[in-house]
Amino acid sequence: MPDKEEKARRRQIQKELQEKAQIEFEKSLPVSREIFQSLFDFLDEELEKNGCDDHLTLTKKFLAKNQIEDADEVENWLKENGGFCDCEVLYNVEELFED
Repeated sequence: MPDKEEKARRRQIQKELQEKAQIEFEKSLPVSREIFQSLFDFLDEELEKNGCDDHLTLTKKFLAKNQIEDADEVENWLKENGGFCDCEVLYNVEELFED
């Protein structure tokens, strides 16, 4: 059984790995965290009214409305992270942003 020093060392390593993973995640974002949060809020509101059509219709509408230049890059990133339609963006991708 590990002693207190070994447990503390392991906790420190785990903390450092989590911090590194968070930094890498932030670097992978095609747009700012704030834009993603606005997208999630928009989808939450719109999906409640309209439901999901199994496409990225509302996401594309949001990106165009907000004049996001790299919309294709954002869409690809969303799909790589489980967002193949608007409701999946809200349920799968938003989860990645929770601290």
